[in-house]
Amino acid sequence: MKWIINIWHTLNKPARYLTLGMVSLSAFIMGIIFWGGFNTALELTNTEAFCISCHSMESMPYQELQETVHWSNHSGVRATCPDCHVPHNWSRKIARKMEASHDVWGWMLQTVNTPEKFEENRLTMASREWKRFDRDDSLACKNCHDYKSMKWESMSKLAQKQMKRAAETDQSCIDCHKGIAHKLPDMNTSRAPDLIAQVGAGEHSPQVDNTYFSVLTKPLFFNESTDVEAGTLNIATKVNIIEAKGNRVKLKLNGWRKKIGAGRVIYYDFGLNILSAQLTKDAAQEPGVINSFEEQEDPLTGLKWQRVEAQIWTDKDYLVADLQPLWDYARETYSTSCSVCHTQPSVTHFDANTWPGMFQGMVAFVNMDQDTQALVQKYLQAHSSTFNQPAHSNSQDKK
Repeated sequence: MKWIINIWHTLNKPARYLTLGMVSLSAFIMGIIFWGGFNTALELTNTEAFCISCHSMESMPYQELQETVHWSNHSGVRATCPDCHVPHNWSRKIARKMEASHDVWGWMLQTVNTPEKFEENRLTMASREWKRFDRDDSLACKNCHDYKSMKWESMSKLAQKQMKRAAETDQSCIDCHKGIAHKLPDMNTSRAPDLIAQVGAGEHSPQVDNTYFSVLTKPLFFNESTDVEAGTLNIATKVNIIEAKGNRVKLKLNGWRKKIGAGRVIYYDFGLNILSAQLTKDAAQEPGVINSFEEQEDPLTGLKWQRVEAQIWTDKDYLVADLQPLWDYARETYSTSCSVCHTQPSVTHFDANTWPGMFQGMVAFVNMDQDTQALVQKYLQAHSSTFNQPAHSNSQDKK
C-alpha cells in the first residue's frame, strides 16, 4: 500500500522536472495505449468466434446460418454474425454492445441453453432483432447490398416488380426478408391462443333474442342433444340466439346461398364469397333447417342466389357480443405475420371476392392456424373496397 500512496502523492505534486510538452506527449502516448487496448478488446468481442463461444448460439442459430445462402453462395461472400447484428458505425456499435450486454444475464440464467428453451423464446428474440433492423432501416443489410448495383434482368418478373418498388422508396430489407438467415419462429401453432385470451371463452350464458359473433370455427348440430354434426359455423359470423337448452343454443343465421347443388354453403351477402356457415348435405336438405326467400341473379356469373335463414344448434361457448376485439386481433395479425415476406397491400386494395385468392397466396409462407387464417381472411373481406362504397354503408362491419 505504501508504494500506491507514494504514487498518489507524486501525481498530486506539481511537475518539477517535466515540461508541459513532455506531460502532453506522455498523456498522448497513454491515450493511444488505452485506446488501442480498448479497441482490441472491442474487436475481439466482434468476431464470429466470440459469438458462437456460447453453446446456445453455436448449436442453434450458427447451424441454421450454415444452411442458407449467406453462408455459401456462388460469389463466395460469407456474412458472419457481426456483419448482420453489429452496426459498422462506431457510435452505433458502442450502443449495440451496451444493448447486448443483457445477453450475459441470459447466459448466466441459462434462458436458451436447450433447444426447447430456444424455440420457446425464438419469437421474442426474432421480434427484437426485426424491430432493431427496422429501426436502423436495415443498414446492416445495405452495407453489402445496394439497390443501385442490382442486376434486374437476372431476377424473375415477380422479384423485379417487388425489388424495383422497394428501390424507389429505399425500403427496409427486413420488411420482406425475415427468415433469410435463420428459421422463422412459429407465429401461431396452437388454436388462435392470443385471440382466445383477448376475448375470453365467450359468453357463459348467451341470452335468447340477443346477437352474438362466433369467436372460433364451431361445429353445428341437428338438435340440443345429438353428437352428429350438421356442419360448421365460421369464425366472426353474426347469429341470433332463439333458444337455449343446457350447454347448447339454437341460433338463427341470415345470409345467401348459391342455387347450385344442395345449396349448403351460406354466405354473408348476395354475390359476396364471405363464408358464414357450411352445412352437411343432410342438414341442408332437412326440413326446417334452411328457409329460402327471394332470388337474385348475379350479373357477373349468371348464378342464381337465394336469401336464406338457417336455424340450427351449436354449443354455447365461444360466442361474444362484441365483434371489435376479433377485428383488432385480425388487423394486428395481418400487419405482423403477413409482412414476413413482403409489404402487405392495403386492406382496401382488393374487393371482397378478390381477397380470398390473394390471401391464400400469402398465407402459405407463414405459420398460421386455421382459425386465424379464417379470421384474417374474413377481416380483409369485410374491410375491403367493397364495403367502402355507399351501397354497403349498412354493413354489419361498419362498427
